[in-house]
Amino acid sequence: MTENEIGTICIETAIALHRELGPGLLESVYEIVMVHELGQRGLPAERQIPISISYKGIVFEEAFRADLLVSGKVIIELKSVEQISKAHRKQIQTYLRLTGLKLGYLFNFGEALMKNGIVRAVNGLEEQAR
Repeated sequence: MTENEIGTICIETAIALHRELGPGLLESVYEIVMVHELGQRGLPAERQIPISISYKGIVFEEAFRADLLVSGKVIIELKSVEQISKAHRKQIQTYLRLTGLKLGYLFNFGEALMKNGIVRAVNGLEEQAR
C-alpha cells in the first residue's frame, strides 16, 4: 500500500473518530482510539514510537516520540488545541525530515470540523496523477 493510500484511510478514520467522539478531548484519547480504528481498517499503527536521530555523528536513541506510526510509512502528530500554530506545522515537517519518511499528517481534534484540523506534510513524496 502506498503512502497516499494509507494517508487517505488515516484521514477518513480521523474524520469518523471526530464525528463520534467530538472535539476537545485529551490527545491520548484520540491516539488510543485511532490506533484501534486503523487496526480495524487493516492498517497496523503504533503509538508513542521512540525515534532516534543522528546529530554530529552521535546517535540519540529517543530524541522524540512519534504519536502514531502507520504501516511504518506515515507519521501522524495528534493535537487537541483551539488552533494549529506555525510551530505545530514545522514540527511534523521536521519529524519527516529526521525520520526520512515521505508523508505525515497533523490532526487537530480541537477543531469544530475535523476537515479544518488536517495538515498534510510531505518529504520528497511523488504525487499521484489525478
